[in-house]
Amino acid sequence: MNSLDPRSLIAMGGFMALVMGLVLGFMRRYYPPGILGLGYWALAPAVWLIATVFFAIPSPWHPEVWRWFGNGLVLLGFVLFHVGCRRFFGQRVQWRRIVVPFALVMLSLAWFAGPDPSYRMRVAIVTAAIAVAHTSTLVFLWQRGNRNFPVRMVQVTLALHLCVLLVRLQSVLSVPEVGNLMEASTLQTFYLGAYVLAVLLLSIGAVLMATDRVRTELEHMATHDVLTGTLNRRAILGFCEDEHERSLRYKQPFSLMMIDLDHFKAVNDTHGHQHGDQVLVHFVECTRAALRRADRFGRYGGEEFLVLLPNTTTDAALPVAERIRAALSTGHALDCTASIGLTHWRGPEDTLDAMLGRADAALYRAKAQGRNKTCTA
Repeated sequence: MNSLDPRSLIAMGGFMALVMGLVLGFMRRYYPPGILGLGYWALAPAVWLIATVFFAIPSPWHPEVWRWFGNGLVLLGFVLFHVGCRRFFGQRVQWRRIVVPFALVMLSLAWFAGPDPSYRMRVAIVTAAIAVAHTSTLVFLWQRGNRNFPVRMVQVTLALHLCVLLVRLQSVLSVPEVGNLMEASTLQTFYLGAYVLAVLLLSIGAVLMATDRVRTELEHMATHDVLTGTLNRRAILGFCEDEHERSLRYKQPFSLMMIDLDHFKAVNDTHGHQHGDQVLVHFVECTRAALRRADRFGRYGGEEFLVLLPNTTTDAALPVAERIRAALSTGHALDCTASIGLTHWRGPEDTLDAMLGRADAALYRAKAQGRNKTCTA
């Protein structure tokens, strides 16, 4: 038997679906629950594996009904992949828009398998339905605007398989007689090979998308404060070091702003730590609203925060500091006051440690002068 005859290709596709289904199922079990869509992605290759049984094994009863199940499962696998993509990006699934078209396709296949049997029409319907599913997934992924490698890989796979499906559809509609699925022709081998490759690459794409999401979340956890969502001390200092090196290279100024919440210990002692946490979160929201897009904001320690203002002198940074103080005095129940110490880069001899020391000294000078002030150094 030729190693690339249709049954061998179908069996190969089933084996790949089995492996990828196990991998995605394992990921669904052990990855963080916040990674949505993995359950649907794991079901897709499982469904494709079951479809393999209906195509690779001769029918023990009515062959047309046997093939009807197989075609439906192949289509269902691609539908589940689409649903997985929507859930992965946090989108709700409108099941009526999916179940109703799927049911209509299955009824059409049943009609051309029973009352008006036509293998040619069944192939055309399944091919067109899968093409629609691919197009829907492509449009959705394009609208998400995500351009990382895993998403691009899925998009390219869908686009290439869509081209194969359109060629298949055109050939089916233009030729009166269509060969049987198990006919060992070059075209049939090409179509089945494209299907097997699509199953493999889409499953791998799902694995890569989920893994990339986990990597992104781990990086976020490593660089951001859990409570406030700002950069943590290590991350904000890393940005400061990068900006300092950039200033040395291009002679561009930058400023540092040290902010400390006034009487924060008293807030914790009087109202409890939960209320204190709410005050911190409110402060962060107000400060973010006052900062520019290019600015970097991080928690330096406790109730002390550090702001990096790239390409900014002290004169330009002062209005930013005043905007922050004004944002904290709007009458909100969680409003507080803050003391701010501000400094800027003085030239090639100025080190980052020296700047941090000056900003800290200016901060404590603001506190000594009655708090809720901005002092420069």
